[in-house]
Amino acid sequence: MAVQTLTFGCRLNAFEAEVMKTEAQKAGLDNAVIVNTCAVTAEAVRQAKQAVRKARRDNPEARIIVTGCAAQTEARSFGDMPEVDLVIGNADKLEAKSYAPMVFGTPLNDKVQVNDIMSVRETAGHLIEGMDGRARAFVQVQNGCDHRCTFCIIPFGRGPSRSVPMGLVVDQCKKLVANGYKEVVLTGVDITSYGGDLPGTPTLGKLAQAILRHVPDLPRLRISSIDSIEADEALYDVVAGDRRLMPHLHLSLQSGDDMILKRMKRRHSRADALAIVDKLRSLRPDMVFGADIIAGFPTEDDAMFANTLAIVAEAGLTYLHVFPYSPRPGTPAARMPQVSKAVARERAALLRAAGDRQWAALAAARVGQIEHVLVEREGLGRTEQFMPVAVPGTQPGDLLAVRITGTTPEGLVGEALQAAA
Repeated sequence: MAVQTLTFGCRLNAFEAEVMKTEAQKAGLDNAVIVNTCAVTAEAVRQAKQAVRKARRDNPEARIIVTGCAAQTEARSFGDMPEVDLVIGNADKLEAKSYAPMVFGTPLNDKVQVNDIMSVRETAGHLIEGMDGRARAFVQVQNGCDHRCTFCIIPFGRGPSRSVPMGLVVDQCKKLVANGYKEVVLTGVDITSYGGDLPGTPTLGKLAQAILRHVPDLPRLRISSIDSIEADEALYDVVAGDRRLMPHLHLSLQSGDDMILKRMKRRHSRADALAIVDKLRSLRPDMVFGADIIAGFPTEDDAMFANTLAIVAEAGLTYLHVFPYSPRPGTPAARMPQVSKAVARERAALLRAAGDRQWAALAAARVGQIEHVLVEREGLGRTEQFMPVAVPGTQPGDLLAVRITGTTPEGLVGEALQAAA
């Protein structure tokens, strides 16, 4: 076995997994499993530890390396696992030297190689050839976060906000397009803070404009999760002015109640969120929105939850990532009066059901329409609005005009007409 990666969590982790595999192989590592963890919830940490144990059972002779956000924030708990050979912090996981064979065989108390992430001030622009098994590729443009939401442990796993220089991002996009990729997804931890640490303080909107201007052969550019209160005028301009920017944005919303947003230490209000959605839809009527929402945040009562549930329909949110609140040790929210886990789970189920209804309505409205679909796996692709669609007889990398003929619980069904313009 060569180097295998197991990735949990966000799109940024998916990008970093490709870099880690390349760097580990460059260092001469083989017969190894790298587990790239997520720390956003206690459940994510539990799943990572479960994966470590399974990796050891399935690969008894392999080296097991744990890295990622949970490895950064809970290094000792992973280091104490007998299945683990090495724990690498987020600051070092993208460097070949971290995987050199000489680091193995150290005593148990030395196998945790985790440094102070808060001292990191730069993010390298790693160039990758592509991503295994994907027709679209993620490009890291930013890492870290300077905000301190009361529920979130991620700044302590990722460190301060830092941006990849614009020229390196453009070069990465050019490389991917030259290798046949037809969609690039910009990703990071807090990508709407992009550029604040760079000379001239460029913004995410200006970065998107530069990519679309300097990579004219890129058919589709997609932006991942954004903090809507940080959206800049250049981003609005590119939404309105370039159809190659995909009409799908995922909002870091978290709640639809002003008091809960305040206790979360978010920087937007309920009215702000609705205004941003309305403005973007006025510029691009086909724009659709997803959102991260936490159910059962400490002190959330029935009325507060009702405000959050209502915003799903008011904002027309169709792709919900719903998390029952999970206390993270060391965060302010963990010390607030807690909502019972059973209530949080019930509220999460209600939110997911509301999101499912919104999604079903959007899917029904697409029947009979012609969509531009990028095929990601044989017979399965995604529309510009990120809706999955089954298109029999198509191959990964095809970019096609597809007539939508029906829906299923999993997505849309369509028939290919021709290559998309």
